[in-house]
Amino acid sequence: MAFDAWDIDIYYQDKLTEVDDLVEVAIEETGPLRGTLRLTWRYADSLITQRLTLYRDNPRIDFRTTVDWAEAQTLLKVAFQVDVRSTRATYDIQFGQIERPTHWNTSWDWARFEVSAHKWADLSEGNYGVALLNDCKYGYDIRDNVMRLTLIKSAVRPDPLADKGRHEFTYSLLPHQGDWRAGGVVQAGYDLNVPLLVTTTEAHPDGHLPTSFGLVTVDRQNVVIETVKRAEDDDAWVVRVYETMQYRSRGVRLNFGQPVRRVQACNLVEQEVQDIAFDRDGLTFDLAPYEIQTFKVWFA
Repeated sequence: MAFDAWDIDIYYQDKLTEVDDLVEVAIEETGPLRGTLRLTWRYADSLITQRLTLYRDNPRIDFRTTVDWAEAQTLLKVAFQVDVRSTRATYDIQFGQIERPTHWNTSWDWARFEVSAHKWADLSEGNYGVALLNDCKYGYDIRDNVMRLTLIKSAVRPDPLADKGRHEFTYSLLPHQGDWRAGGVVQAGYDLNVPLLVTTTEAHPDGHLPTSFGLVTVDRQNVVIETVKRAEDDDAWVVRVYETMQYRSRGVRLNFGQPVRRVQACNLVEQEVQDIAFDRDGLTFDLAPYEIQTFKVWFA
């Protein structure tokens, strides 16, 4: 009704059209590790191409999508009806999670039909759940057992051509045992958004390379190294970690791939707070639930 490029009004659900014009199906990839099915859909003047990938050793189902979009004031969503019973859903936000009800029983619930989230949203019952991951789409709605993700908004004000043209994005369905913690959903969200990169390297002068190397590693599954960057004002490196699962964690260990000569705790704008005790290879510290800690590290 107002702010066409920003707001979504709940009345959009009064008019629903299903994208059901499937114009092509092709097996694009078969192999021992994964298989891919290419699906091409037509909606009005737009074309949607999905590459649905199944993995042998990963329960994640990827939908790598390319859209040639020509519509205006049309909200494109994807929906999954899952066999999960839960009155609350969990949504990933920066440095933590939030929960929202899956019903619209009150005026407060009615006003929160669209939820902003980052890498994933999860719906879990006691010993089973399903997460809907994404790599660049941040509007979810989950009602009862239907999980939906907003893909394209198609606003015409202030820019009448805002969403027209080519779009590329990936969303993934991840069934898992237990809740989002036991199911490894946090890690799966990072795997989709920060995929493994492969490159070649020059031969080592001794004829071999170490079996593994990390500039910085952490020994806890519930602690994420969110940032590794050069400091803004000196020759230090900035390492930022946070606790992801609402666990109180004692004796968290950061190990560095190079000898360290100095470590300081700092705030988010890299202002030093205090010196931190360390040994040659790393440091040990405690984290409260969802706590963020930032360190400046000077290597020897």
